[in-house]
Amino acid sequence: MDGTGFDFDEGLRDLAIKLEKLERDHRALDQKIIDLQITASDMISLQRLKREKLRMKDEISRLRGLIYPDIIA
Repeated sequence: MDGTGFDFDEGLRDLAIKLEKLERDHRALDQKIIDLQITASDMISLQRLKREKLRMKDEISRLRGLIYPDIIA
């Protein structure tokens, strides 16, 4: 710890765990969408799932940016 009350390595580890879970959920949601498209039964649910998938993708991008910052030297 650096005296600020925030352990940098621990913070990164927590972000990495959250990112991993989000990526896993994103893949599961993708499969659910594919399954729903095959049956083509409920278009409203399909739209909701696609919106949720996009929200997850944005959050994944945000977390990756925090973990692996794009620093131009």
